[in-house]
Amino acid sequence: MGSATSEQENNSLSACTISRDIQNFDLLIEDMETAMGDNWGALSFAEALAFFSQPESEDMEFVTVAIDESDENEMAILGEIITAAKARKVKVILIAEDVSPTSLHQLLRQGADEFVPYPLPENELQSAIERLRRRETEVQVMQKEAAFAASGPVNDSVVLAVQGIAGGTGATTFAVNLAWELATISKNDAPTVCLLDLSLQTGTAATYLDLPRRDIVYEMWSDTEAMDEVIFKQTLVAHEEKLWVLTAPPDILPLDMITPEDVSRVIEMARRHFDYVIIDMPGSLVLWTETVLHAAQIYFTTLELDMRSAQNALRLKRALKAEELPIEKLRFCLNRAPRFTDLNGKSRVKRMAESLEISVEVQLPDGGRTVMQAGDHGMPLASTAAKNPLRREIAKLATSLHELGKDDAEEAA
Repeated sequence: MGSATSEQENNSLSACTISRDIQNFDLLIEDMETAMGDNWGALSFAEALAFFSQPESEDMEFVTVAIDESDENEMAILGEIITAAKARKVKVILIAEDVSPTSLHQLLRQGADEFVPYPLPENELQSAIERLRRRETEVQVMQKEAAFAASGPVNDSVVLAVQGIAGGTGATTFAVNLAWELATISKNDAPTVCLLDLSLQTGTAATYLDLPRRDIVYEMWSDTEAMDEVIFKQTLVAHEEKLWVLTAPPDILPLDMITPEDVSRVIEMARRHFDYVIIDMPGSLVLWTETVLHAAQIYFTTLELDMRSAQNALRLKRALKAEELPIEKLRFCLNRAPRFTDLNGKSRVKRMAESLEISVEVQLPDGGRTVMQAGDHGMPLASTAAKNPLRREIAKLATSLHELGKDDAEEAA
């Protein structure tokens, strides 16, 4: 077992245990030797505070703070040790035996990164160390990708919003698959694509792509003024390293929790770093719907060939006109559109468009049960049913949008 008391040894150590008496934690000694070999040392509480005042402590990868019930009267010094470690960017694994939940909660709130009970479950210390290293690697990768911070002008990117005019009209399915088709449109020169799920209550983009929902999303929305490129990147999760997604938060949140200013900051950040920004909107009109409508080049609205969609389309038009909002950005997308040979269905579509005084510019065929199965499996249609008629239509639309964008860029150049 190493010792962390001399400066020479400190330079070669990457971990240490901190305890009142390390001999009280014999299983910890064995696990530290297994995980770190001789590259660790042991410190008492007083020695630890002195050690963290030295520059050499910055070279430490992590420390384990081992306590039992007799240490609960030392909460002040334990808190100082954890605070000092975090100030040196040293990870802290808390190991506790028979300690009250209140004390554990207090120490975890002060910055401990991992908690492992004592006696140590088999391989649990090694697993905690690996989790710390994995998180550190993720942070380093994200920081490196902050080359992503040196991107071009905001106006270079394309913002496409999608909102269902009624429940079950396929808005999220359309948004997710459109984003994926754009992200994979070329093997050699694919654009960068970011999907923003702004449906804070029922957003399912994470489900449709089998992605985790991160607590940091809520933290970012809680304080967008403090958001920078690194924080924004940390909120995103990648699907197959091709499509970046800002998922809905893990918990249901009120739609008015975020403001138009919050939404504007997030959209501008996404535009700064991605070629395409796809926004999956909530089904309701909110204070920041206007923000998204102004930011988007195209605002897709999904509907079906039924009375509820027709009535809601009429109400939406009326609401936008009353507020003098850019209604010309709306593109109505008919979900489960009739087949080419269904002349009666085609006639109904024409009559609905004429009566509502709208143009149904995108007709999405019924993809059948395959669409639901793809969503349940967390995969885009292109990965599970490439020949599905709905997938083909979305792919065709993505190609058209991308070619139009390239033409506009060439004209501007």
